[in-house]
Amino acid sequence: MRLLNVHTRQLSEFFGLQIPPYAILSHTWGAEEVSFQELSSSLSLGSSSTPTCIRKLGYLKINYACLQSIEHGLEWVWVDTCCIDKTSSAELSEAINSMYAWYQGSVVCYAYLEDMENLKPNHVRWHDSPESTRTEGRWFTRGWTLQELIAPAKVFFFGKEWDYLGDKIACSEHLSLMTGIPEDVVRSPNALRFASVASRMSWAARRETTRFEDIAYSLLGIFGVNMPLLYGEGKKSFIRLQEEILKDSDDQTIFVWDYQTGDMPERFQFRGVLADSPARFLNSARVVPKSSTSPGERPSPYSMTNKGLRIELPHGYDKGLKHLIRRS
Repeated sequence: MRLLNVHTRQLSEFFGLQIPPYAILSHTWGAEEVSFQELSSSLSLGSSSTPTCIRKLGYLKINYACLQSIEHGLEWVWVDTCCIDKTSSAELSEAINSMYAWYQGSVVCYAYLEDMENLKPNHVRWHDSPESTRTEGRWFTRGWTLQELIAPAKVFFFGKEWDYLGDKIACSEHLSLMTGIPEDVVRSPNALRFASVASRMSWAARRETTRFEDIAYSLLGIFGVNMPLLYGEGKKSFIRLQEEILKDSDDQTIFVWDYQTGDMPERFQFRGVLADSPARFLNSARVVPKSSTSPGERPSPYSMTNKGLRIELPHGYDKGLKHLIRRS
């Protein structure tokens, strides 16, 4: 793990138990972000000449994250723009597969909401129209920031002028309304294990990423799985994600998805028991496994074969799921 020293602005690499306490920045990418190459090749701030990268807009976020870390008595901070060498496919793959753990392991996460002045949802609930959710700030619409809200125990929010807006514990009710994530999960990452697969997928239903594959890759930590990155595979990445989930989970809610209004043409283009996007789980937020409602009862094992899905369902179990399986 590569960290930035908040005093010298120099990058250092740490492994395992050697990793020191650190803060971490959560933000949405914009213009003039500072890359690993730019920062690592620049002179220290104490030099007689001024590094070119500090003139970039993206450096302001790095600088404020460093200043906040100093205020909290921390010497190191992690920022995705400059702490990952994205020219190395191996390093990028390791970083993406480790990112949830890195956010979870931070002392504190600073969430920079550059287009917001407060955290109040203005009476707009997550399940209202997609247009209404977009007014709540770009940070709440991006795929990667989902794990960045859930994983850290402490998240402090800052507005566009780096004014303090609040922390996720105090604002948990508002955050739950804006994101659809249950308040107990917002407040504690440990509560994530009680959420069904379908419910977790629904939290990402209205989120977007620049590259389609990142829709799947940004959810790896949410489901505790790892897989290689294959940019260029398109929607196959989300299918692969679900196949990895199936290897470790007997949660049958992964099959409880459906097309949304306006998706009629796509019904004839896609076939399968696995969804092609988290958007298909938009209405599955309250779906729970049958074992959760029937104490002592465990679902039968199921598996993906070369012929499709092999699964046993009790008589009368979720008609919608049966219809989905028959339709495929």
